[in-house]
Amino acid sequence: MSGTPERDSGPAEPGPEQHGGDGRGAGAPAPAGADTGPAGPARAESLTDLLGGRRGAIDATLPPLAFAAGWVLGGESLWGGVGAALAVGAVVAGVRLRRGDRPRSVLIGLLAVCVAALIAVRTGRAENFFLIQVLSNAASALAWTVSIVVRWPLLGVLVGAVLGQRAGWRRDPALLRGYGRASWVWTATYLLRLAVFVPLYLGGQVLALVVARVALTWPLVAAALALSWVVLRRSLPAGHPGLRHPVAPPR
Repeated sequence: MSGTPERDSGPAEPGPEQHGGDGRGAGAPAPAGADTGPAGPARAESLTDLLGGRRGAIDATLPPLAFAAGWVLGGESLWGGVGAALAVGAVVAGVRLRRGDRPRSVLIGLLAVCVAALIAVRTGRAENFFLIQVLSNAASALAWTVSIVVRWPLLGVLVGAVLGQRAGWRRDPALLRGYGRASWVWTATYLLRLAVFVPLYLGGQVLALVVARVALTWPLVAAALALSWVVLRRSLPAGHPGLRHPVAPPR
């Protein structure tokens, strides 16, 4: 689903170790969220470090931009917009494969462009090129909300998968609570997109939909990564060893 954080090239490597020089005494606890190991506290990895997502978000905006360009240059020709979107979508897919992205992820992205084009052609309405975007954000908002309610917050699922923890993070009450709170940030991004997209879609505002699609993709993802990281770190107690080291409660 567009806008969901996705790691570009696998798990990030731990940052360089800090041996003092940050003003803390030798016995001072590491800040919440800073990964610690045998050699001492390391640089706290952010969600941006772990999940990335910039390239995928930018790639996702190119077919809609091409659709708008083809639609306008063709005198509001639906076929012009669809042809441009499919061509750019194919080029983006090829570039992603060459840089080593997962074939399944590339195929899903290209398939989404093809389905969006098919819906627009079959209905004869240019704004329906964005119908999948509206529906996917509604589904994402629902999925993230449910995940929080059932105590399987999707942010924890994503980060846990990147770190190879499976469900280990759920045994840490602080991480579980933090991921739950931070997941609300991502839920809010999908609700914000819906609040913008739905009126534009219902009004048939094709160019405004494209502008909103671009503005609410990578800029919004970047803001969500930063804000959810702040929420997550502030939810962890002082001295917590970090995302890579879940702390199971004593039995």
